[in-house]
Amino acid sequence: MTTQKVLLITGASKGIGAATALRAARDGWSVAVHYLSDATGAQSVCDGIVANGGQAHAFQADLQIDAQIEALFKNVLNHFGQLNGLVNNVGITPLFGRVDEMNATRLNEVFNTNITSAFLCAGHAVRAMSTRYGHSGGVLVNVSSRAAQLGSPNRYVDYAASKAALDALTIGLAKEVALEKIRVNGVRPGIVHTTIHDKNGGDAMLQVGSQSIPMQRIADPEEIAEAIVWLLSDASSYMTGSFLDVAGGR
Repeated sequence: MTTQKVLLITGASKGIGAATALRAARDGWSVAVHYLSDATGAQSVCDGIVANGGQAHAFQADLQIDAQIEALFKNVLNHFGQLNGLVNNVGITPLFGRVDEMNATRLNEVFNTNITSAFLCAGHAVRAMSTRYGHSGGVLVNVSSRAAQLGSPNRYVDYAASKAALDALTIGLAKEVALEKIRVNGVRPGIVHTTIHDKNGGDAMLQVGSQSIPMQRIADPEEIAEAIVWLLSDASSYMTGSFLDVAGGR
């Protein structure tokens, strides 16, 4: 059992999740690094944390499967002895397409991964952190997207809709647990240098997208991580049900 605060980050083997894990460890969090299939990436994140004197452990789970979500939280609690924070970061983008080209298989995968898993993880986190269940409280950050407000037409309206649902979860859950010493906030990144874009043209597509950003550049994952870790910290102690847009003015 650790004496440090324990943070679980879903989808933390690369991108925003990995950057957040490394940044949170610098603030003294022990980090549970969740991954689906990239065991090497997850272990690399853990090794980077441990090399700098922190504590971290990798946990595999398919968040589209309810039983594996339950096992993930059980394993984290068995390993660290407690849970004090959750970052709902895991998410996927589908291939670009219009709404009239979408089918149920695509929609189910997007919504199961991006929003159903976030609901289930949030529920497990509340049971592990809330004063209602005999714990001392905690903090939850949902990684949404500016797409939730912009809609992503001709690209992936379904992804945007899943992130809009995540925003609704953030607001509603924040009000439910405000008196249980749990804060719930969201970060809405803009376009970020991550592999999530590879299936839709990768860097070439990102550079085209940068033209729509007032700051005229793409974000690095570390810039999003700074906002997430700030919301995890006591510096944001009077914020709940709120959002930080980290999108270069877009």
